[in-house]
Amino acid sequence: MATTVKCPTCEKTVVWAAESPFRPFCSERCKLIDLGDWAAENHRIADKQPIDSALSEQFLAELEQEFLAKDNQFFKE
Repeated sequence: MATTVKCPTCEKTVVWAAESPFRPFCSERCKLIDLGDWAAENHRIADKQPIDSALSEQFLAELEQEFLAKDNQFFKE
């Protein structure tokens, strides 16, 4: 008996085999819908620890200062 899964987008039954080229999705449409959801950040991998926003801002400020201190051609014409 073939293994079947539910399409993550529409929940149709999909046979998990080589003849199902979009598995685990039932179609290219469902695959692209899911990709769009990831791109729009509707899906995320859960973070186990909450983000400390003050520490994050400090880290970003330090990175920015380090970036600007280097002889960097990005902002120069």
